[in-house]
Amino acid sequence: MKSINKAYINGEFTELNGKEVFELINPSNHQKIGEVVLGDEIDTRKAVEAAKNAFTTFSKTNIEERIVILSNLKKAVAEREEDLIETMILEYGGTRQFCTMGFQNMVSAFDNMIETLNHFEFSRKAGNTLVQMTPVGVVGIITPWNSSNSFICNKFATAVAAGCTVVVKPSEMSALQTQIIIECFHNAGLPKGIFNVVNGLGSVVGNEIVNNPDIAKISFTGSTQTGKMIAKGAVDSMKRVTLELGGKSPNIILDDSDLNEVIPQAVFGAYMNSGQACIAPTRLLVPQSKIEEVNAIAKAVAQQVVVGNPSNEATNVGPMVSEKQYERVQSYIQLGVEEGAELLVGGVGKPEGLENGNFVKATIFTNVRNDMRIAQEEIFGPVLSIIPYNSEEEAVAIANDTSYGLAAYVSSSDEKRALNVASQIEAGRVCVNGFKHDPLAPFGGFKQSGIGREFGAYGLEEYLEPKSILV
Repeated sequence: MKSINKAYINGEFTELNGKEVFELINPSNHQKIGEVVLGDEIDTRKAVEAAKNAFTTFSKTNIEERIVILSNLKKAVAEREEDLIETMILEYGGTRQFCTMGFQNMVSAFDNMIETLNHFEFSRKAGNTLVQMTPVGVVGIITPWNSSNSFICNKFATAVAAGCTVVVKPSEMSALQTQIIIECFHNAGLPKGIFNVVNGLGSVVGNEIVNNPDIAKISFTGSTQTGKMIAKGAVDSMKRVTLELGGKSPNIILDDSDLNEVIPQAVFGAYMNSGQACIAPTRLLVPQSKIEEVNAIAKAVAQQVVVGNPSNEATNVGPMVSEKQYERVQSYIQLGVEEGAELLVGGVGKPEGLENGNFVKATIFTNVRNDMRIAQEEIFGPVLSIIPYNSEEEAVAIANDTSYGLAAYVSSSDEKRALNVASQIEAGRVCVNGFKHDPLAPFGGFKQSGIGREFGAYGLEEYLEPKSILV
């Protein structure tokens, strides 16, 4: 069992003022695997002060210096591949498939930002005016538990590229994972104070980051409810915010699609990251005329989904991150039954032989109405809702009938037709004919799925302020 009892402030592992201890539990078997001492407001203020002092010099570095730092970070992270993957499996319960992909995302974050820097103009002309893109200041980074280190790497890489310094509040449930990434960054030989981490509760450390006047910007990934609270608090000191929030992503299958190809893809897509993914396509929109065929294929595929030990290569769905999350998902499955949706496969309770962990059956509801809560609210578990539609126009209307707008998916044998539908979807990212990711393209949400964008030049600009100099 590992005990983590220090913050990382000004390039050093630092004794904490906070005393509260949080237990780290393996979600696969409920065994205690560690504990972390949580920081408090005093620890957070120390981290902010270190970042503020470091900003005075780091903000003046040039592109070449920042690229060297990004290269060193990539190398340091790449050297800990096994530790990063295995710890994520142990602490979070992510499947080996997902955690391996997550590691690749961590490493590539630095290459992607180097490529962005190589083409980015920090000085521009607007009319007859010189516009300088200047670093915004100290950035508060607040990350969730469902892909903690990937978020830290992406956000910190962007901050480095912009010339900003950071204070990170990761999820306290990810402390073992966070400790390894801190060690990686420490070994990269960073300038002191540009990267600081305090483990702690959102109501304590997160609250201090939101209210501290020396924090200029917050980059947050997490729930819409928490994002709203952050935005409300940030406005008092006019902090800039980037908020990547929840989703209830539609997956429109047009009537000319090959169902034997797209439906299996849709089912496994809905279960990405064990269903604990904000971009998961959890609303499957299919032609009413083909609902029976869709149901038969989807049921057969779901019965082949492997729910179990996340360390096994063949596992598709691991445990929910905590007992609280398990109970949340169970309550939604029960709600779907009570709302009158047809339970196609899965249901309440744990899969046989997996009673000791937070495991949920791979579940599909069909003939779901889009006004049902299981179709409107983010469940964050392996639960798919199949919603029939009668026309292409109705499919678009159903897809957009949600408070969210993070991601969407469209499948058709006619790419031009799919693109036409994609252009009508109210979402920050729409994938056509498959699941795709472009780390140089902007990522973020419409409506209550967030504010601002991440990745590439669009993400970098979120960490910069344009200054107009008129001569």
